[in-house]
Amino acid sequence: MLQALKDAHHPLRRNEILAALKVKKEAKRALKEILKSLEEKGKLIRTKGGTYGLTQNMSLITGTLEIQRSGVGFLLPEDKRRKDVFISPNNFGDAWNGDRVVAALIPTRKGKNPEGRIVRILDRKNREMPVRLIKRLGPDMFVSHPTDTTMQINFMVDTQELEDEPQVGDIIFAKPGEKLDAKLWAADATVFLGAETSVAVQEGMVKMLHGIPQDFPSATVEEAQALPDEPSEAEFEGRRDMRETQFVTIDGASARDFDDAIYVRPENNGHRLFVAIADVSHYVQPGSALDQEALERGNSYYFPTSVEPMFPVELSNGLCSLNPNVNRLAMVAEMFVSPKGKITEEQFYPAVICSHARLTYDQVHSALELNDDATRTELAEVLPMLESAEKLARQLNALRKDRGTLDFEIPEPLISFDDNGVPDDIQPRKRNFAHQLIEEFMIAANEAVARFLEDRGEPALYRIHPSPDADKLRNAFKMLRHTELGQLIPDGAGPSIIPELLHAATELGMDFIVGRLLLRSMMQASYSPMNDGHFGLASESYCHFTSPIRRYADLIVHRALKAATGKGPHCVPQGDALQEIADQISGRERVAMRAEREILKRVTILFLQDKVGEDFTGIINGVADYGFWVELNEIMAEGSVRLSSLSDDYYAFIPERQEIWGERTKKRFFIGQPVRVYLSDVNLSRLEITLELIQGKKAAFKRNLRRQIQPSTHGEEARQRQKHRFHPKKRH
Repeated sequence: MLQALKDAHHPLRRNEILAALKVKKEAKRALKEILKSLEEKGKLIRTKGGTYGLTQNMSLITGTLEIQRSGVGFLLPEDKRRKDVFISPNNFGDAWNGDRVVAALIPTRKGKNPEGRIVRILDRKNREMPVRLIKRLGPDMFVSHPTDTTMQINFMVDTQELEDEPQVGDIIFAKPGEKLDAKLWAADATVFLGAETSVAVQEGMVKMLHGIPQDFPSATVEEAQALPDEPSEAEFEGRRDMRETQFVTIDGASARDFDDAIYVRPENNGHRLFVAIADVSHYVQPGSALDQEALERGNSYYFPTSVEPMFPVELSNGLCSLNPNVNRLAMVAEMFVSPKGKITEEQFYPAVICSHARLTYDQVHSALELNDDATRTELAEVLPMLESAEKLARQLNALRKDRGTLDFEIPEPLISFDDNGVPDDIQPRKRNFAHQLIEEFMIAANEAVARFLEDRGEPALYRIHPSPDADKLRNAFKMLRHTELGQLIPDGAGPSIIPELLHAATELGMDFIVGRLLLRSMMQASYSPMNDGHFGLASESYCHFTSPIRRYADLIVHRALKAATGKGPHCVPQGDALQEIADQISGRERVAMRAEREILKRVTILFLQDKVGEDFTGIINGVADYGFWVELNEIMAEGSVRLSSLSDDYYAFIPERQEIWGERTKKRFFIGQPVRVYLSDVNLSRLEITLELIQGKKAAFKRNLRRQIQPSTHGEEARQRQKHRFHPKKRH
């Protein structure tokens, strides 16, 4: 059909398409279905005259509308060879942020991006959306506004189907209906969430806004529930019986799904490393309901107080989790590491194991690094094995650093909650060598499997990470030449000097500024059927094998490994089909990352609501023409200082130096600079944390005044908290 339209060189009606294809009128119903499918895919567009034309030949582009906080939008084309298309708010039509749309190009725009207007909405991002109730019109009718501040419309929401009684200020899900006028739509309430200040409500909003699946389809649940609670003896046939091998798991204290277990023993002045990974592929067959849902999700999604797993809990926390003292099926990567730290032998096979202990990172740290007698006594049975593991992990880590692995040491936030589920602190997540120990063994196993699959030409998915963006890296080097590191950066320097720069920066105490600058030049890692290497790990061949409970890519790799070792069928797709899977799970990974960043920002704002007016110290971690960002020291949070809040001078942004200069005072603001600030405002709707520099007595007076009159916008509960937020330990 597409070829017929290409050959015609102009749009055709349905009957003309039938004639061009030389098929009978009885095929008209099938024709309509195909046309509808091609329309939904954005390949065809139906004109007002009833003809069908090729989207690509009508100056039309299919893609996703992304609306910026400033109000303007960009169409992100599905054809990655095209540039993003600028969309003015006047040309959105009825399209909303995240919708899949068709845009017509406007030939008049001059500038970096072409300009377009939305002519067709192919698919709404959200069939339902979270809204904030802002005014009651009747017993079951409210005016509401989307929590997505890019949507400048209101909804009249009918709430009669809700079991709970909503109040003004509550968050609900609403299903948009008909358009009532330019800025007003009808909607029906579908789910009650509750008070906006609740972390659970914020998590529900983020899941909805990012399209993160929550409930499993009934077919998927039925398949999971039909599986046994424990593997049977019959399933052990053809597997190595390693139940007596002293495998242990090492994870965080709150972990519930255990993908991996490790065992190390000394051998011939070297070490033999065993990495056992849950054999999810034994239970999840290609094309099954479990498999299809896992592919749709792509990975598990982790939030401060909840998890949306890739598989139902019957698998993720039960049958496939390497829980202690129970039999579990596993795929084992066995490697011999020479006295010099080189892997000289590797083999892979299915096994049955029994984890001898469920250990935490803190336990292992206490036993191995702190030499705590009580912990060492508690772990006496596995302690000799752990000491061998520590020795091997340090050896592997040193070799990886020598080959050029990048280590930016950017801390992750850890949110703690009080007994009522309210966030009471946000601090950097503590890391110790126990974390590094597991990482080293997982990297070694992932590389070994990738090499094995590549050598045998088995279709699989590789984890690839391209070299840094050349322009961004050049700009970072340009700025660093103005620092003490300048002598290490010759003209024409490339990515190969990054490890040396990071090492030198750590010795000079400049790791903060150098790490942030270079990290921004990095490309995003993704999945691909083609092995293009992993720049960040300085690895020529890398894949994800070690987390099949929470990543679909690992499940594909397990199937490929079984096929390559003769332990399973050749069931991994090839060519375009495998590329589609890679694109799908890479996209879902980005969704997870965006959702994680957003919920962190939302919970941080909830935590800071009663701290407006308080002083903090911090470090500038980014600058722009309108201000700079500050990473706070006392809590792990980030806010922005706008230049408009600086009243002592006129300031200008110097992009080539990534600095802000005062015209009269010559005062500088640059990445890595310590500053003192106070929290002047937080806004949950706009996800903004606003800071101001502390600049003398006038600013202190203004800050104290703000503390006393700061208005609340978060309902009666927040107003009461506002009245009583002064704490005896706080400085006023």
